[in-house]
Amino acid sequence: MEWNKTLIRTTAEGVEAVCGALMEAGINGVEIDDPAEREEYFETPSQDWDYFDETLAKTEDRDVKVIFYTSANPYGEELMASVRDNISRLKARDFGLEMGSLKIERENNLDDKVWLNKWREFYKPFNVGERLYVKPVWEEAAAPEERITLTINPGNVFGTGLHQTTRLCMERLEKYVTPGSRILDLGCGSGILSIVSLLLGGKFAFAVDIDENAVDVAYENAALNGIGKDKYYVTSGDVLSDSDLIEEIGENSFDIVAANIVADVIIGIAPAAYRAVKPGGVFISSGIIKDRLSEVVSALEESGFVITDTSVKDEWCALTAEKG
Repeated sequence: MEWNKTLIRTTAEGVEAVCGALMEAGINGVEIDDPAEREEYFETPSQDWDYFDETLAKTEDRDVKVIFYTSANPYGEELMASVRDNISRLKARDFGLEMGSLKIERENNLDDKVWLNKWREFYKPFNVGERLYVKPVWEEAAAPEERITLTINPGNVFGTGLHQTTRLCMERLEKYVTPGSRILDLGCGSGILSIVSLLLGGKFAFAVDIDENAVDVAYENAALNGIGKDKYYVTSGDVLSDSDLIEEIGENSFDIVAANIVADVIIGIAPAAYRAVKPGGVFISSGIIKDRLSEVVSALEESGFVITDTSVKDEWCALTAEKG
């Protein structure tokens, strides 16, 4: 698969707002290139360095760059259209911050090998919650004692676990997944949430994404974690309009429904999530910026859910809602 690299020029003050705009557009993984932070890093003495390229430490370009990748296909172009719309709206709003030019620059046709090498530069293992340890497939490090390892290959990345919203969902899954749980992962991307649910002891996971490329990616990541198709099923389709998919998901079929998407999509799929989850089950949703939280809460309550928990990391929120 080929990928398009895109960067948005901003400032240190503007990074959070830009990342929020990208998340709202459906971009879950970003890289931040801040010249000031890089220079500070290189100015700090380290006994581990034998040599470093001084041209990396100093640059005339003072812009902070928010970098992300989209697939070179119609789905990727649809994402880019949403990105442009959101950045245009960002330019029109007055945050009282210096946002920089917000110029969008694209570099086309990166292949999987180039993509993977870019991710290797900064994607290192990390802990999530009380029980999980996430690491890329090329890292050999063992998990800290009593933590469960999730191995991920971001070569065809739809999500890496790095973003606050994914971590919020994973922390909620730690709390709610029990032996025998059946999980539905809506907008599964790389399959992180459904795979984590099975690693935590879930019995079966059904994952769906509107992008058909996600199916192979999720299955690949499941295999890396020793999870087979006997307990993990991934498909593609639109849960709002695909009647066959709606029938396949069923009614009152899952103990947990999870969706780490964006506010507008969560609002749209709330009735479908309510239909799919069992009475007493929960819908865990994230990808919600603080400004949109009340809208999502209203949509879930109108669908019949009762909000039982709200969690926040930085500007991002996750909701847990129970079906009575």
